[in-house]
Formats: sequence, structure tokens, C-alpha cells
Amino acid sequence: MLIIKKFKERKVGNMAEFFRRIEKKYIITQKKYLILKKIIEDNMIEDEHGKSTICNIYFDTSGFDLIRHSITKPIYKDKVRLRSYNMPNINSTVYLEIKRKYDGVVSKRRIEMQLNEFYKYLSNKDAFSNGNQVEKELLYYFKYYDLKETMFLSYNRRAYYDKNNRDFRITFDSNMIARNYDLKLEKGIYGENILENDKYIMEIKTLGAMPMWLVKKLNALNISPCGFSKYGEAYTQLILKANDCFECVV
Repeated sequence: MLIIKKFKERKVGNMAEFFRRIEKKYIITQKKYLILKKIIEDNMIEDEHGKSTICNIYFDTSGFDLIRHSITKPIYKDKVRLRSYNMPNINSTVYLEIKRKYDGVVSKRRIEMQLNEFYKYLSNKDAFSNGNQVEKELLYYFKYYDLKETMFLSYNRRAYYDKNNRDFRITFDSNMIARNYDLKLEKGIYGENILENDKYIMEIKTLGAMPMWLVKKLNALNISPCGFSKYGEAYTQLILKANDCFECVV
């Protein structure tokens, strides 16, 4: 029970450890990124993480059942991952989270801890048996699916929120690196580059409509949303292609 007392709840508004929104992804060139960046910085503010390197460990079954289900375009899909903002050491803050997508709407439920506490959790998952709802959901996922570390994935991110509406966010991700070995965050950032050097993944995250200044600029630059899964792309490049398999990634 000592471990549970150390875990912290993350508050979002009046709701603990939970938020939901619509996310749209776009693959854009560096040239279009630089054009968008100027107008975005005129209308938005960098968030608390600003420019950072996000590091993730994804969890899946030994047969990659969660991502294999995800890339078939189901109406409902989940991912479980451990995330840090910048490369952590053993005492750094990390977030263990469930990212769920249902009928186009994304929700995220997560708990905050130190990385050394996470390793204690992995060795004694039943420590969450009397925890809060998110802890119970994570315990269910780890036990029901027998989840294991399957992929390291990192990328450089710039994140902004609207000056007049903090719920409206835009992120740009680049330098996307993945590996399916040495699956610990503190091992460092190295592996295979799974995104072309001159490309960015732009994500628009909102609870409502986009502002008109952004809609006009996206139309002027002929930028349209597309399906893209970072974990799915890593799985395709490092697992499927290595075994001469082919599946559709969304």
C-alpha cells in the first residue's frame, strides 16, 4: 500500500485524471510547418511543456493484439503507454495512461508517478486493488491482456493552446524514433527514424470548432486531415516489414 500513497492524481478542470476531445492529425512538410508556425504563434501560446521531447513505452500483448486491432479502423480502440516529457531518470515524473478512441472522440485517463515507483508497480500490480477508478482500469488491462513493454517511441514536440480557449490545442511532432528492444525510458533516445526528416505530424485537439483564422490558413495551404498512428507506424515498420507482412495503418 505504500506505493499507492505515492501516486498522484492529475486534475483537469474539475475532473481528476480524465479528459476527452476530438483529435485530427495532418502530415505536413517542413515548409508548411514554418508558414503555420508564424500564424499560430500570433494567435496561440506555448503550453507548459513548450518545446519538449516526448518519450513513450507502449504496452501490448506478446502478439501485438491491441495495435493489430487498432489498425483495422474499429469504432473503439485503446492504447496503454508510459510517458515522460523529455528523457527521464529514475526519479523523474512519468504518466501511465490509457488512451481510448470511440467513434472519433479521444479520451485519456492517466496517473502520475515517479519512474522508480512505476517499476515497483510492475512488480506488484495488486498494489492498485484498492486504488481509484483509473488505477483499477489499468490493473484490469495489465492482468486481462497480460501486457508487456513492446515499443519505445519518441518525438520532438512543440505544443500550443489558444489565447482565448485553453481547450483548443495544436501540437507539432517531428524526429520520430522507435525501437522494439531496450524497452525502458531511461535507456535513452535511439532507434529507427520512422518519419521522413522534412515531415511533421500536426495534431489539432479541440472540444468544439476550429477558429476561422486556422480554417482559412489550412484551406490556403491545401492541408487535409489523414489517419496516422505513431505506434501503428512503428509497429508496421519495425515488426510487419521485418517479417514481410502487410496491414493497413490508420
